[in-house]
Amino acid sequence: MIEIRFHGRGGQGTVTAANVLSQAAFLEGKHSQSFPDFGTERRGAPVTAFCRIDEKKINIHSKIYQPDCVIVLEISLIKTIDVMNGLKKGGWLILNTKKKPEDYEHLLDSNRDIRIATIDATGIAIVKKLGSEKAPIVNTTILGALARATTLVRLESVLKAIEKELEQKISDNQAASKEAYEKVQIQLFEKEGENDV
Repeated sequence: MIEIRFHGRGGQGTVTAANVLSQAAFLEGKHSQSFPDFGTERRGAPVTAFCRIDEKKINIHSKIYQPDCVIVLEISLIKTIDVMNGLKKGGWLILNTKKKPEDYEHLLDSNRDIRIATIDATGIAIVKKLGSEKAPIVNTTILGALARATTLVRLESVLKAIEKELEQKISDNQAASKEAYEKVQIQLFEKEGENDV
């Protein structure tokens, strides 16, 4: 089973991102579930959402405490929330930022090999007019980056899921997802000594 945790702010489409990913996995014949964990329900407040993907039926329904992948839709959250909490060794960290993956190596502890992927989802969303310039909606954009970085789902499945889950700006959201797929930067950080004989 693959478990994914999303961190974002209200209004960015965090819960929808989990739903679209779940739908994309379902379209590939996998079992999936997605659900939110709301704190204060207001625009700008931190929001967490979860998604599970498996080849067989999923019987657990708890929050995800040890994710295989963490997706951060709002980079400022890394200053106030421990987004790395529980992230498994060998896992993925996908960040919405203009910076490169190596700029976030400091987030890693000495025990985990982690792949970091970065994408300027905000910039892409603004150009595609997803949300507003002050409050862009970056959910579908970041899923394009996820599809390329992790191969958990195919980009084609994400594009079909966008069509099924969203009611407006479908082609713009699909275009944003495609652009992120092409532009995402990926880096594996291996801890020294791990592979020494």
